[in-house]
Amino acid sequence: MTIERTLVILKPDAVYRGLIGEIIKRFEQRGLKIVAMKMLWVSKEHAEKHYEEHKDKPFFKGLVEFITSGPVVAMIIEGADAVENVRKIVGPTEPKQAPPGTIRGDFAHTTYKRADEKQIGLPNLIHASGSKEEAEREIKLWFKDEEIIDYQLPHEHHTI
Repeated sequence: MTIERTLVILKPDAVYRGLIGEIIKRFEQRGLKIVAMKMLWVSKEHAEKHYEEHKDKPFFKGLVEFITSGPVVAMIIEGADAVENVRKIVGPTEPKQAPPGTIRGDFAHTTYKRADEKQIGLPNLIHASGSKEEAEREIKLWFKDEEIIDYQLPHEHHTI
């Protein structure tokens, strides 16, 4: 077991549907803690940096359009094997494949349209870093060191 940090972004569909508290609750109930959090409207430039590994893929433009279509909540979540555990809580990227009990399985819709009826991006509610290396890169992109708060939860005194 390794204590790790990972980046989680609640995308515009999660914010607009009022799911922020419910999603955060799922992580906290599993003993994970939030060490940084902010709400923002992502710029196109920032979104392009975040998704740069996909820049040559046909869905890149849709990813950028979707994450910039409304406010997001960005968080750093810390805990035992955080990258893997957060991904399990979130569920598979494709909402139709996400089992019940996961965030995407319980809440993600398979279609999303803006007010102007234009469908953009994948409405899967949430982004979670896919690896330790990705988490490190993304955390540096989204947060300054001084925005990260170190503290202990009561149960951390009783775990290895």
